[in-house]
Amino acid sequence: MSTESQLREKLRKIEALFAGAGTPGERLAAEAALERVRARLAEFGRQDPPIEMQFSIPDQWSRHLFVALARRYGLKPYRLKRQRRTTLMIRVPKNFVNQVLWPEFNELNRALQSYLHEVTLRVIRDEIHADASEAQEVADALPAS
Repeated sequence: MSTESQLREKLRKIEALFAGAGTPGERLAAEAALERVRARLAEFGRQDPPIEMQFSIPDQWSRHLFVALARRYGLKPYRLKRQRRTTLMIRVPKNFVNQVLWPEFNELNRALQSYLHEVTLRVIRDEIHADASEAQEVADALPAS
């Protein structure tokens, strides 16, 4: 199984976990799991009215992931005029963010960052230089030459 396939499988498992899936059959029923999460969002909305929430996500890949995840749940991320590109706004029940959206985003983001790190190091090793380790730390500044 390729690294990308492993990542996709890991993402599916994380999504299933947060959607409340407990069996392999439920994991395969991705649409049903998504509907359960949407139902939870609707329930949160009845108990806890949506509020405007602001998120600052400086990493572009993480931001793309957050926007896609929000849209998946029927939310509409936006930015106000003059807000930085790193700022995202959504109207959502706070409990849904705390119990579903943000924990799921963090798990998916960890998996995505790990994958991107592996791919980046592989490309550097293969195409630029075999030693892609961090720079050496020295105690003092080197003398001027």
